[in-house]
Amino acid sequence: MTDTATAARLGAAFAEAGVTGWLHAVDVDSGAQVEAGADQAVCTASVHKVCVLVALHEQAAAGVLDLTEQVECPAEGRTPGPTGLSAMLDPVRLSLRDAAFWMMSVSDNTAADLLLRRVGLDAVNRTTERLGLTRTRAVYGFGEMLATMREDAGPAGARALTDPHVITRLRALDPARTNRSTPRDMTRLLTAVWRDEASPPEYGAAMRRIMGLQVWPHRLASGFPFDDVHVAGKTGSLPTLRNEVGVVEYPDGGRYAVAVFTRTAHTAATLPAADAVIGTAARIAVDALRAP
Repeated sequence: MTDTATAARLGAAFAEAGVTGWLHAVDVDSGAQVEAGADQAVCTASVHKVCVLVALHEQAAAGVLDLTEQVECPAEGRTPGPTGLSAMLDPVRLSLRDAAFWMMSVSDNTAADLLLRRVGLDAVNRTTERLGLTRTRAVYGFGEMLATMREDAGPAGARALTDPHVITRLRALDPARTNRSTPRDMTRLLTAVWRDEASPPEYGAAMRRIMGLQVWPHRLASGFPFDDVHVAGKTGSLPTLRNEVGVVEYPDGGRYAVAVFTRTAHTAATLPAADAVIGTAARIAVDALRAP
């Protein structure tokens, strides 16, 4: 139950940043919750890579695959993206677990699709179903999702993505037609990972390590600028959308799973206030959970 003062602070923070926001935060150990539209269907964008990560480690735990297995990534046919393998020019050979590192640390789309080809989209959905994420569904691989955006944008290509009328027809921004979840489902997934309920402890520790290596400090982590507070997370971005889910760990042992999803009417790629409010909202929620 979210108290009135916390709800007001969250609403004011989202409004000041010029976004519509949805949030769920939960104490991993006690189950206490703060919510603001926690059951709203949202487009996950790259946040869905957390689901891929969990499915990968579930298969490793079951002996279906070996995380040290080597995969080839040729220079041709890579999924577009500005980071990791997507931005590299030469052929690469790497392990599945190192591909997972690239997928999570810098949101590498090529690495994500390499893993999806090995794990399978249906297996990702079976994993989320097993964990009780009833509102979470993967519809596309990441390259496929980007292809729908190119198709929906029309002949003007990326330039059209600054047009609000074009934005309204993008399947990738419609939760009914793309990869989707809810803030509550995503904190349920994170809680399962942090409580070793998604996989045996060895694999849970591996996932927590990888999520702790994300490099982006401008969203969730910006709300917790302390050397002794650890933030492990995964961002997601598409035109008008900025999201992040993660777990905030305090030195006294407190652990808080947080999911923040936002949307704005502005089509600009750079909106610092929209990025920062994710950290602000997360801090408001975690402070409420930690209050005496």
